[in-house]
Amino acid sequence: MRVAIITESFPPDVNGVAHSVLRVAELLAEYGHHPLVIAPQPPRERRRDSFPFPVVRVPAVPLPGYPSFRLGRPSHRVRDALVTHRTEVVHLASPVCLGAHGAAVAGRLGLPAVAVYQTDLPAYARAYRLGRAGEAFAWRWLRRIHNSAARTLAPSTATATGLHAQGIGNVWLWGRGVDTGRFDPARRNPELRAALAPGRPGQAAEVLAGYVGRLATEKRVEWLAGITALEGVRLVIVGGGPAEAMLRQHIPAAVFLGERHGDELAAIYASLDVFVHSGPYETFGQTLQEAAASGLPVVAPAAGGPLDLVQDGVTGYLVPPADPDAFTCAVARLAADPARRAAFGAAGRRKVLGRSWPALTEELLGHYAAVLGRAEKAKVAT
Repeated sequence: MRVAIITESFPPDVNGVAHSVLRVAELLAEYGHHPLVIAPQPPRERRRDSFPFPVVRVPAVPLPGYPSFRLGRPSHRVRDALVTHRTEVVHLASPVCLGAHGAAVAGRLGLPAVAVYQTDLPAYARAYRLGRAGEAFAWRWLRRIHNSAARTLAPSTATATGLHAQGIGNVWLWGRGVDTGRFDPARRNPELRAALAPGRPGQAAEVLAGYVGRLATEKRVEWLAGITALEGVRLVIVGGGPAEAMLRQHIPAAVFLGERHGDELAAIYASLDVFVHSGPYETFGQTLQEAAASGLPVVAPAAGGPLDLVQDGVTGYLVPPADPDAFTCAVARLAADPARRAAFGAAGRRKVLGRSWPALTEELLGHYAAVLGRAEKAKVAT
């Protein structure tokens, strides 16, 4: 199958969209399919286009207020790439700007498209205080893109319900995979734990509560500040982004590790005792899956993607969104109860074992085949 993935973000970017696209494209190539990725051009100093599939870059400009994220601009390269590649199915990854252009080009070429909803743009409009008009505009824009596609794939039940309520049709559930080989409790590292929380001689080792993710306004990491006041608990923050300087000032007692990747990141996850995620706008929550695979109990807001990923009182705790004290209290409960932490962590690990990227890519291939079959029937009918 010849699949063109038009994405708003791709490595060297570090975020859920970029990671998902990379894993899907790698597996499609491994399975003998022919993926093509069309993505924004990164800054010259960050280029790294060595992949086992072709990548076409289009001109891009920095996003105002978030210069490390670049918006792909409409370009003739999109149409040229689809024609040269002889694309059969177009995969729109979290379409907003470049994806909107890609959807229009696919329509003109008569190519079926699958649109993957991953970024809650209307919620971001609220987070960045763009008002009701900004939120309404975001929904109008997204309706136009997604309703032009043959099928929209939503990552969670709550997201799918919200899309239906906003007039987006033909929505199907498709989650995200997790590498349970890389993210594994066996990677727990006593030396790393000692470096993160040296403690004092004669005292019990500190409990490590960690956040992993982008440091941006919509993630509300500042709500975790209360955790640093808990006796015997150390807060570890992994990630980078435009809010990092503010957070370092706001939470000076936390340990900031910056961006970490690969096996190093997996060792950090496994060396924590509790994972906590504050973002109330997650359509899925990939880091929650990685934490669960690493054997950690998870504390997250009872909203969006975490509702599907965290079984309250079994694999972790779901707390009221926008309530900083609730995050602190949930972490305190787990910090005081090692047996509960172990039970929740083991249950979370069991829950994600069937969510491998190969399994999720097989599901995705089924969606591609379905829209391609519908397109072929339409051609025959005409």
